[in-house]
Amino acid sequence: MKIGNIELKNNLILAPMAGVTDVGFRSLAINYGADYAVCEMVSAKALKYKNKKTEDLLITANNESIKVAQIFGSDPKIMAQIVKSKYLSKFDIIDINMGCPAPKIVKNGEGSALMRNVDLAFNIISECVKATTKPVTVKFRAGWNDNINAVEFAKMCEKAGASAITIHARTREQFYSGFADLNLIKQVKNAVKIPVIGNGDVVDINSYKKMLATGVDAVMVGRGALGRPEIFSELLNKNVLDNKLNDIKQHINILRQYYPEVFVVKHMRKHILWYLKGYRNSTQLKTEIVKEKNLDNVVLMLENFFENLNKKEEV
Repeated sequence: MKIGNIELKNNLILAPMAGVTDVGFRSLAINYGADYAVCEMVSAKALKYKNKKTEDLLITANNESIKVAQIFGSDPKIMAQIVKSKYLSKFDIIDINMGCPAPKIVKNGEGSALMRNVDLAFNIISECVKATTKPVTVKFRAGWNDNINAVEFAKMCEKAGASAITIHARTREQFYSGFADLNLIKQVKNAVKIPVIGNGDVVDINSYKKMLATGVDAVMVGRGALGRPEIFSELLNKNVLDNKLNDIKQHINILRQYYPEVFVVKHMRKHILWYLKGYRNSTQLKTEIVKEKNLDNVVLMLENFFENLNKKEEV
């Protein structure tokens, strides 16, 4: 599959997730077979005003051969200005978020709120496309609550010049509950000629095959990758060894290259809890990790846990 002039190999993508898809986690996902991993979404307005925390979300890893940024906003001029700014100069693809359901986003008319304002959404996309020679893609939802307008919205994105679209087939009202509507994804795929990326409920090989059956050109994995960057290798039918401890260490080491220790300690807590999900007798360890303020001590605790785990398995 191609997005503009960018060619994918595996047609597998890690979805942008706020507070999750940091530079370390993205690097791991790519090592396991994702073609690219999208940065956490960033506010175009915040970049315009040179917000340092927002800029830090755009740090990329050495193995990100295809770099993808996702921006959000509701002002076409500001969005276009940021697309051609220095902040996005290193990125190969620019994705526009028109699907985020978070109240603080939609109250400003951004994210999935744009599905209620198709004319404005068209202007944003077309202005961004005019501002760059790079592929511009759009991620959106099934619709705003009961108004399921994904098919019409997809056609609008194509008309506005988008090089590809991603549909998360849940409504804004659903947030992440219920199930993604795979039949709607199929309808969207049949309605446009540009590549369609399917998103929603892909957590294993079974759900992956169901998504592929819709006819999508590529598959985006979101929450199914939490604590499991190896899911991309699993979907590619590759043998995956249990390298959980190494993954955690690598994740920590990458973050330490770019961020202050105090940030890495707090940020990694939730990731480590996800990494440990499903491991027996890990409850006490999780409790201790949440309280521990020294990351080196956390690593020691993890090493002891996995060493004891391996000894039990050998017995």
